[in-house]
Amino acid sequence: MRPWILSEANYGYIKENPYEVAVLPMGATEPHNLHLPYGTDHYEAEDIGSRVCEAAFNQGAKVVLLPTVPYGTETNMRHFPLAMNLYPTTLFKVIEDLVESLVRSGIKKVVILNSHGGNEFKPLLRELSGQTEAHLFLTNWFRMLEDVYHDIFEHREDHAGEMETSLILAYRNHLVAKNEDGTLMADDGATQPTRFDAVNQGWVGLTRQWDLLTTNSGSGYPHQASAEKGEKIMDVLVERLGGFLVELAKSPLDESFPF
Repeated sequence: MRPWILSEANYGYIKENPYEVAVLPMGATEPHNLHLPYGTDHYEAEDIGSRVCEAAFNQGAKVVLLPTVPYGTETNMRHFPLAMNLYPTTLFKVIEDLVESLVRSGIKKVVILNSHGGNEFKPLLRELSGQTEAHLFLTNWFRMLEDVYHDIFEHREDHAGEMETSLILAYRNHLVAKNEDGTLMADDGATQPTRFDAVNQGWVGLTRQWDLLTTNSGSGYPHQASAEKGEKIMDVLVERLGGFLVELAKSPLDESFPF
């Protein structure tokens, strides 16, 4: 039993060892180019979550990792088969119900560990603010690496590129599709620009339709990925998120929390 993982813990342990912090990993089920599994996002959430919670637990934090929610918002991948969609309002309700269960269990510090770019949870934090006793924190792990990204990777990541491929090579290598010579069974992850310069420059936003944006759902060059790079980025995530969980667990829930 790993006591920081709820699905492995038992009631005998939990009854005597209450938790202070719960981590809720949010994933997705969708295509990731031709070489990565449909479960890439929830595998990443589970692998990162288990390691950061282990690091925090070993430093004395009373933290628990909840089972990963394997579905996310897929409206812009609706033309790819088996991109399993939950609308944002549905996801919000799922999280709201789970938070209610946590509060009822005495856990009022909740971290949403998001592993899918199509999930946008900041509006949920605003909506629940003042409506629940829980204090919600949100991390999109793939957006917390800007200062070290180019120390490790050659190519910018968007979806199924060098970073995601490196993580899956490091921790789920048996699920990566390869050619007979060991190279990745993937296209180059090229994307099609829109006809509007303002959109291409990022001045104007839209929901990208991925069957028009990409060839095989991949956005980002994956062919320089390696397991070693995946391990390096995991080390950064464990240090940063694990350290945050330790601080969060120790921090008293007084009137000025979290300030």
